[in-house]
Amino acid sequence: MVTLPDAEPPALVRLPDGTVKQVNPLTGTQVWTVPGRAGRPLPTSTGAHHRIDAADAGRFCAFCEGRYLDTPPEKARIVRDASGWRLLTDLPAERLDDEVAEFRLVPNLYAIVSLDYWRLNHGYRPGPDVEARRAAYLATPGGRAHVERLEAARAHSRADGSDGESFFAGFHDLVIARRHFVDGARCEDELAFSGTLTPEEHRRYLAFTVEAARRMFAQDDLVANVAVFQNWLAPAGASFDHLHKQLVGIDTLGLRREQEVARLGADPDLFAHVVELVEDNDLVVASNEHAIAFAGVGHRYPSLEVWSRRDDVLPWELGDDELTGWSDLLHACHAATGTAVPSNEEWHYRPPGLAARMPLRAVLKWRISTLAGFEGGTRIYINTLDPWTVRDRARAALAPLARAGVLAPGVVLAG
Repeated sequence: MVTLPDAEPPALVRLPDGTVKQVNPLTGTQVWTVPGRAGRPLPTSTGAHHRIDAADAGRFCAFCEGRYLDTPPEKARIVRDASGWRLLTDLPAERLDDEVAEFRLVPNLYAIVSLDYWRLNHGYRPGPDVEARRAAYLATPGGRAHVERLEAARAHSRADGSDGESFFAGFHDLVIARRHFVDGARCEDELAFSGTLTPEEHRRYLAFTVEAARRMFAQDDLVANVAVFQNWLAPAGASFDHLHKQLVGIDTLGLRREQEVARLGADPDLFAHVVELVEDNDLVVASNEHAIAFAGVGHRYPSLEVWSRRDDVLPWELGDDELTGWSDLLHACHAATGTAVPSNEEWHYRPPGLAARMPLRAVLKWRISTLAGFEGGTRIYINTLDPWTVRDRARAALAPLARAGVLAPGVVLAG
C-alpha cells in the first residue's frame, strides 16, 4: 500500500548513500543529485577556435552595430563618450549610425506574444504617443524603407499589424549589448557576455532593463507580469551568440509567480526562511551591503541566485546603491560561471498590483544537462551538481577574479 506524505519533505538533505534530495522552497520542485552522475566539468570553451575575419567586424550577427537596420526601430539606446553616459530615444533611421550604442532597446522581430494577441483578445489600442512615434519614423524615406524591408523579411510568419505597427506597440523587447566579441578578440571563442562587461557597464545594462520593464507595465493595465530573462548560447535557447536580455509582457502572473504567492500566503516570512536555509547550509558565495548571492536549492539545473536584501519595493523603486549592489553580485556570478557555459538568467520580483513582500531576485541556471524521460515521468529532476558543489565551484572561480580586479568594489566573498 502506498502512503502519501502528510507534509512536504525537507528542502535539503543528504542521504547515507550520498544522494542529495532538494525541494525548492518557493515552488515545491523536487530535485535529486545522485552519486555517480555528478562531478562533471563545466565547459571551458565554446568550441569555436576559428580566427575572426576582420572584414566582418561589426557585422557578425543581426545584433551587431554594423547591422542596426536588421532589427526593428529602436525605442532607446545608451551611448558613452568623453562626457559620460547618455540616453537617446526615438532616433530616426537616418541617425542610427551617428553614434555606436552601448545598449539598445528594440522590439523583437518575432515576438513570443504578438500584438494581435493583445489586440484581438483584450482590445488593446496603442496610445497617442506610440502612434506619434510610428508616424514620425515612417515619415522619413529611411524609416519607411526600414519597416517595409523588415515586414517583407517576416512575410512567411504570421501577420502582426500593418505599417509595422507591432514594431512600435508590441510587448516583446530586447536589450542588446554592443559587443559580439570582447574588444581585441582574435578567435570566435572570445565571445563577450555578462561576465566580460565591466561592473559599471553591467550596472547600466541592468538599470536600462529595469526601466524597460517599468515602461512595459505602463503600456497597458492588463499586463500582469513582465518576464525578464537572458539566454546565453544555443543550448540555453539563444538565437544569436550576442549578449542580450528579453522582456515579454503577459496577461497572467504565470505558474511560478502563482506558486510563490500561494506559499507566501501560508508563510509570510517565506523569503527570510530561504535565506536562513542557505546560510545554515553554508551556501552563500558572495554578498555586499544590498544583496546576497548563493547556490540555489531545488532547481532543475545547477543554479546561482542573487537576491536584493530589500523586499518592499518594485525593482524600479530600488535606490541607485541598492540596484548597483544587486548588479555587482549578478555580474560576479556570471564572471564565475564563464563564457562557455550555456545559461539562463531569470528575473523574479513582485509585479505591480500584487500585495506581497518579494525581493528582486535573479536565478542564473547552468544549462549543462538535458531533461529526459525520468524527469517527465516522475517530475523528479536529476541535477548533476548539488548546491554544495555549485557553491565550491563558484567560490573557487571568484577568488582569482577578485584578485585580478574583475569584481566590483564591495563584493565580499564567502568562505
